[in-house]
Amino acid sequence: MSRQKIITLERHIIEGERAHPGASGSFSGLLRDLTLAFKLIWREVSKAGLVDILGSLGHENIHGDEVKKLDIFANDTIFKAMDHGGHLCIMASEEHEEVLPIPPDYPTGNYVLIFDPLDGSSNIDANVTIGTIFSLYRRQSPSGPGTVEDCLQPGYKQVAAGYAMYGSSTMIVYTTGDGVHGFTLDPGIGEFLLSHENIRIPRKGKIYSVNEGNYHRWSEGMKKYIQYLCEEDKATDRPYSARYVGSLVGDIQRTLLYGGIFMYPGDTKNPSGKLRLMYEGNPMAMLVEQAGGRATDGRKRILDIIPQSLHERTPLFLGSQEDVRTVEEFLQGKRDH
Repeated sequence: MSRQKIITLERHIIEGERAHPGASGSFSGLLRDLTLAFKLIWREVSKAGLVDILGSLGHENIHGDEVKKLDIFANDTIFKAMDHGGHLCIMASEEHEEVLPIPPDYPTGNYVLIFDPLDGSSNIDANVTIGTIFSLYRRQSPSGPGTVEDCLQPGYKQVAAGYAMYGSSTMIVYTTGDGVHGFTLDPGIGEFLLSHENIRIPRKGKIYSVNEGNYHRWSEGMKKYIQYLCEEDKATDRPYSARYVGSLVGDIQRTLLYGGIFMYPGDTKNPSGKLRLMYEGNPMAMLVEQAGGRATDGRKRILDIIPQSLHERTPLFLGSQEDVRTVEEFLQGKRDH
């Protein structure tokens, strides 16, 4: 008989709390509330083609992206699941230009939630993998309602980060600074069960992930790096294979498990790239670093960047240690082959 333990996400959270004597339980309660929101979103995603929740609302969000109906559902679900628990002092969503205060009739707590309610929403109607990205910080203000400054913290101050992925199976992958763990939803019992314990990214991979449709706008260093990856060289395991989902959670999930590199560089049209530091860069960088990888903007560590605004953008290069260091050398002009 197999002696493999069955560990639910809730049990994993509680055991993690026990490892920190003096913990109040607020952090664990916060993560449980967030898990409920993910289940509610999964329920709607899984039946989206059967109800009137696919398609566009006919207007754009603050980033100029067309807003999908499911985006709004996900955003509202997370807010309503998290606003009244007394764990948070403020929230910020990629869908909203300003911060999201806790309603005045609810208590406030010691944590800050930053989230992208539905990453990869352009893939919704095509039934391609989408997900929710989140990160948590401790508040900086002393008490009462949270402030913008509570949200504008560098990534190294995150106390937790992760994502829920709604694909062929639904998963939560998260870290609290003690490794990266993945849980897969068993819809029969409605529980997330530990399926990927202590994920470790290989030091070097054979897959690169980037939107090559932007190639003509890239820097010479970036172009040379892609050419380098595509050259035949058995000594360095080249050429690499190209894989690009166009949904950050899907691309990062593959990179965490198989290694290699995910890239969204700046270019002549968007010098700072397309991805948001607070909603995408910081949480994914924490996950990748906790799994033994590396995450930079091509020159400096993502988690050390001091944010200047809620929706600040950043170039993003993350994945296996050796692969990220190599692209940095190309981008900084230290090598060209």
